[in-house]
Amino acid sequence: MNPHIVTIQDITQITHDTVKVTTDKPSGFSFRPGQATGLAINAEGYRMQKQPFTITSTPDDPYLEFIIKVYPEHDGMTRKLQTLQPGDELIVEGVFGTISYKGEGVFIAGGSGVTPFVSILRDLRKRKLIADNRLIFANKTRRDILLNDELGDMLGDALINVLSAEHVDGLAHGRIDESFLKAYVNGSRKYYYLCGPPAMLESVENGLRSLGVEEAQIVRESW
Repeated sequence: MNPHIVTIQDITQITHDTVKVTTDKPSGFSFRPGQATGLAINAEGYRMQKQPFTITSTPDDPYLEFIIKVYPEHDGMTRKLQTLQPGDELIVEGVFGTISYKGEGVFIAGGSGVTPFVSILRDLRKRKLIADNRLIFANKTRRDILLNDELGDMLGDALINVLSAEHVDGLAHGRIDESFLKAYVNGSRKYYYLCGPPAMLESVENGLRSLGVEEAQIVRESW
């Protein structure tokens, strides 16, 4: 896919360290829910700083949306991103990613690793196919949780928030290891979709295997 220049329509801070960026959508641009693209800022000194970001809009939306964790302490792309305004431009190049929806199951995400699942779940909701899917979403603290209201509206009790560094009434606490999975995961579910930090994914995969989940049932992404 050739690079496209897109114009920022809106940029909004949605958590203390995350922004939502909405741009126009190039004609003919296509992707599957859960896929990512390479993004760079169309400005001097930043055009070559391409980084991968998941597309959180759905394929039939007339715009592209990205939910991006920013690192203001680093002198790089995401720090610059916080200074941009509607009308500024980004460069979009390529579509890639191994996560795709295969059928009902459990989505297990850590932090911004939830972004591929946002597009998938939004697409399923539009097609009235949310069904019996479940999302287990791990974060350090409550203020780190992305799109909690929207995800709760889509999934209801099938959204399980897990905090590792804070105790909050009504939310699970700890890490998603074998003991956690035994309590919250029904081994009969067909697919397990994983995206998050490598150490977390290793723990989750080991836990799933100990519960008898087969390799063919695990759909993974890492970052």
